[in-house]
Amino acid sequence: MTKHVGIVGVSAEGAALCYRTLCVEGAALFGRHGHPEVTLHTIPLADYMRPIEAGDWGAAGELVLCSAARLRSAGADFLICPDNTAHQAIDRVRERSPLPWLHIAEEVAAAAGARGFRRLLLLGTRYLMEGPVYPPKLAAKGIDFETPPAKDRERINTIIFDELVNGRFEEPARAFLREVIDRGRDDGCDAAALCCTEIPILIGEADSSLPILDSTRLLARAALREAAA
Repeated sequence: MTKHVGIVGVSAEGAALCYRTLCVEGAALFGRHGHPEVTLHTIPLADYMRPIEAGDWGAAGELVLCSAARLRSAGADFLICPDNTAHQAIDRVRERSPLPWLHIAEEVAAAAGARGFRRLLLLGTRYLMEGPVYPPKLAAKGIDFETPPAKDRERINTIIFDELVNGRFEEPARAFLREVIDRGRDDGCDAAALCCTEIPILIGEADSSLPILDSTRLLARAALREAAA
């Protein structure tokens, strides 16, 4: 018997990549065509963006708990959320959750520590790059980080919300992120943490002058291990 994975979806592309990773890479643990039982629940992104844009993370957390309750009713044993930004809400309500969580920032920090990285270039939404989700998780592993300058953070945020979450993965955005990563390398970063769950669809190892930490797939792989435990 394996554990039933509950996915709290927020943005469609990130949730889809996480789900596909669970199913495709599950075969390595569960045999040909094998993967754990998975249930995905998604409240519309628009419903999340209203409290997020207002800075009301408590209200965003209530949406997370709504999905968590639906997933518990569906039989899930534990939860993951393939949305880095939403973890600012999850951190506020995690203790009230009806099911345990795997935390995306904890998985990225653990992978960075295991690979010996000491200074990460943190890439994600403006809310994520300027917010509290990653700093304590990285600090616990003795890992430093930097974010791009404010102008670049704003452009990355626009790319995410105007393009990536809408399924647009275009060369100008890829070229810009390559330049951002190059500057991070020149500033002394030794890895790029792709901490918007859509960025790994746009940027892979071949596109980056730094090793990458793919938050979406790292979370999915942690869920596979937990499901098999």
